Amino acid sequence: MNNLESYPPILRNYCHHHHDPNIDDVAQDYSDPVPVIDLELLEQEKERFEDACKDWGLFRLVNHGIPLTLLKQLQEEAKEVFSMSYETKHATCSESPITYFWGTPALTPTGTALCRGPKNFNWVEGLDVPLGQLSKFQPQLPKLDSIRLLLMEYETHLSRIATTIFKVMMKNLDLNNNNMMMKQTECCSYVSRETGMVRMYRYPACSDTSIGWGMEVHTDSSVLSILNQDDQVSGLQVLKDDQWLTVKPISNTLIVNLGDMMQAMSNDKYKSVQHRVRVNKERERISICYFVFPSEGAVIESPNYKPFTYNEFREQVQQDVKALGYKVGLPRFKHSC
Repeated sequence: MNNLESYPPILRNYCHHHHDPNIDDVAQDYSDPVPVIDLELLEQEKERFEDACKDWGLFRLVNHGIPLTLLKQLQEEAKEVFSMSYETKHATCSESPITYFWGTPALTPTGTALCRGPKNFNWVEGLDVPLGQLSKFQPQLPKLDSIRLLLMEYETHLSRIATTIFKVMMKNLDLNNNNMMMKQTECCSYVSRETGMVRMYRYPACSDTSIGWGMEVHTDSSVLSILNQDDQVSGLQVLKDDQWLTVKPISNTLIVNLGDMMQAMSNDKYKSVQHRVRVNKERERISICYFVFPSEGAVIESPNYKPFTYNEFREQVQQDVKALGYKVGLPRFKHSC
């Protein structure tokens, strides 16, 4: 099959896949300023971890305990799925619970893409996978079944990592004893395993990078997002001190970023980081991101914000995207001055 057939029709005229090894903007020897956090030393390195949460809202996680073979298998299986023809993906990857999307990462709870204008078009296609429903999914294609089994294994690791990180955050912020709503036994409802979802993204290569962004500037609505990114092709950029910095692809590491829910829970002490994805001229890029959210009844409550649930936040975001073309986010829930 011609590889162009794997892309949505609107992208086919612009995709470029003839890699020139002499023109290589991937895995260059540039410095990586992103703070590195060791999961096994999370509590011992409290100050480093706090600085990353407050100043960056993002860090690189090492010693995470996920086998490197699993991370690589997921990347390879994702490439295989995305290499199927657009028509096949559209027909078979839109079966509940997995949803195929392209052109925008803004989806309704059922996985339908929200209507957005041409200026919001993103150079991306993806699969939306609610992990709690994977056991019910019976795919007809062997490629989808293979990735389903891998994701079920992957989810156990991600849930462990998210819970470990969140518990340390809660302790550092003294949320058990201060202004917040939770006790130690309740903390898991704010990184609820049942809400966990994975999005697999493919960002096509494009010789004309002025065509737009792989993903436009945004913050995540999650509590935490955990990214298994391509270990060769760069693209993710984060905003730090009014400068955009490229996050270097490094094998066997994960990128963890804090989302809007965590910023609100921390009463703005921690940062929901702004980030974007640029288009690569020579190579497509695969990334696999895990998002975790508060459970349905969990109330977000801190002095700077009116009490709200994640469902209320999501509904407001969808209203704003439909009406305004963009996400307003946390300012909608701040107390009036």
